[in-house]
Amino acid sequence: MNPRVKSVKAESNYVLLLEFANGEMKRFDVSPYIGKGIFAPLSDETFFRKVRVFLGSIQWPNGADLCPDTLYLDSTSV
Repeated sequence: MNPRVKSVKAESNYVLLLEFANGEMKRFDVSPYIGKGIFAPLSDETFFRKVRVFLGSIQWPNGADLCPDTLYLDSTSV
């Protein structure tokens, strides 16, 4: 099991700065999801920045979320 998200910060260009429970800091590029299905509202940067930690992962106010394993495995170390 991969570590869970401890904190999240929205950065420019649809990138999230994530801190995981094991202390690792990583960046995750959300841009491939922007404009698709439930992620469509994220194209509004104000909405994108409303991301929050939720149950060891992340979530936006419309319920859009990403699997914590995806966030960990598909992100790059800082």
